[in-house]
Amino acid sequence: MADRSATLAVDVGGTQMRAAIVTPDGNLLLRRSEPTPRSATCPDALMDLVGDVLADQAVGHAVVGVPGRVDHRLGRLEHAPNLPPHWADALVEHSLTESLGVPVALANDADLAAVGEAYFGAGQRHADIVYLTVSTGIGAGVLLGRRLVAGSRSLAEVGHTVLDLAADRRGEPASFENLASGTALGRRAELAGLPADGARVVELVHDGHPDARRVWDELVQVLSAGVTNLAFLFTPSAIVLGGGVGRNGDLLLAPVREALDRHGPRNLAEPIEVLVADLGDDAGLVGAAAWHRARTGPCRG
Repeated sequence: MADRSATLAVDVGGTQMRAAIVTPDGNLLLRRSEPTPRSATCPDALMDLVGDVLADQAVGHAVVGVPGRVDHRLGRLEHAPNLPPHWADALVEHSLTESLGVPVALANDADLAAVGEAYFGAGQRHADIVYLTVSTGIGAGVLLGRRLVAGSRSLAEVGHTVLDLAADRRGEPASFENLASGTALGRRAELAGLPADGARVVELVHDGHPDARRVWDELVQVLSAGVTNLAFLFTPSAIVLGGGVGRNGDLLLAPVREALDRHGPRNLAEPIEVLVADLGDDAGLVGAAAWHRARTGPCRG
């Protein structure tokens, strides 16, 4: 049974909602997952989700991860295109605190996963890391001196940065997310006459399918450019790749490292490491255990 040092961790996604109890050292004691109900109201849907998790469990606080921009001053979700439109007004810290009966912190989901990988996963040896999730969309979280980089709002919305101005002028996909996400991989595959399924494309690449290899290499080229931009923006000691696409380390690590060697920051005492995330889909849930440390703890090298 958890004690008051444990945290209720909630990950609200566009397709799935998950909740778990997590100990201060990042261990998940139990979890529950449900499809995100598009027609239900919030926080009723969250209360239904966490009801079983909180039964007979004592927690000191809760951290709720959301797929969008968070206003940390007001403790509210500002923009989340993948959630039901009527949810944003209910995803507010003070309202959730009243509903759950414990103090609630609202967090951008990529930031929360970055904290998980920095404190308990692939980035543990590094003070300065960038976590990049490449899945249905693209998001990032940054920790420098083991402290999350954030202002009054959550930052590092790199998926929406424009990488192809010519395509943008033509009205074609031009952002990092629209060119290198799992959704983009499916779109590229369909145009090449392949299944519009990123996981299937990866299988075909492993099988040596030439068209799948070409589609994959085109995506990796864009992904490598985005990673290189992040390297120049934050000069971390490690970049951690996560998400359904990002976890294909056998196909990603070598070309991304090569791109950093060729185009990335010069004359570093040690090269930037490129790592595959350790925690998988649990990164955000685990990150809740260190959220307050990452937000308020002292910066150190």
